[in-house]
Amino acid sequence: MSSKHTILAALKQSAVVTAPKPLINIEPISVSGLNESNELSLVEQFATNLSTVAGKLITQGGKSALAEHIQSLIEQDKSVLSFVAGVTGNRQSPDRAHEMHDVDFTVLEGQVAVAENGAIWVTLPEQHRVTPFICENLIITIKRDTIVANMHQAMKAIDFNACEFGVFIAGPSKTADIEQALVVGAHGACSLDVYLI
Repeated sequence: MSSKHTILAALKQSAVVTAPKPLINIEPISVSGLNESNELSLVEQFATNLSTVAGKLITQGGKSALAEHIQSLIEQDKSVLSFVAGVTGNRQSPDRAHEMHDVDFTVLEGQVAVAENGAIWVTLPEQHRVTPFICENLIITIKRDTIVANMHQAMKAIDFNACEFGVFIAGPSKTADIEQALVVGAHGACSLDVYLI
């Protein structure tokens, strides 16, 4: 027996016997005055917590308001890359991610929004992984019925096998490393607008 096998055998004998993980069943956190089954309450809670992480929720106008906003950005000669059906930008997704360095706005569709922290689960099945992070400004759409109360419910709602890459995005890029002064847009998108559709 080689020394490697001797060491592995000794480790195997001294290893702690594994035990089944405890079942964690945490009830959703209820915010005072808000009813989790009330859709409007979830939207209000999401909007409040999204603003805490420097994002903004637009609840009026839906996809048509977003399309009008995108059209006004294009008229201002902004570069807009859109991956939302019915919202047309003036850029196409390039073959190489490096060619996205001058994108002013990227529009993505969020799959699940979390009211307790303002985070949004975004998958990128066809785009470069850098897409939500390399643009100057980020716009995400969410549907009312995809807002959940907390991360426990979000994790149950996400099908991790259905996507190659996904990420929770909570507001634009920011840091408070230097003297605890919050700086928005430190190393990614400088703003995040979320359209409720």
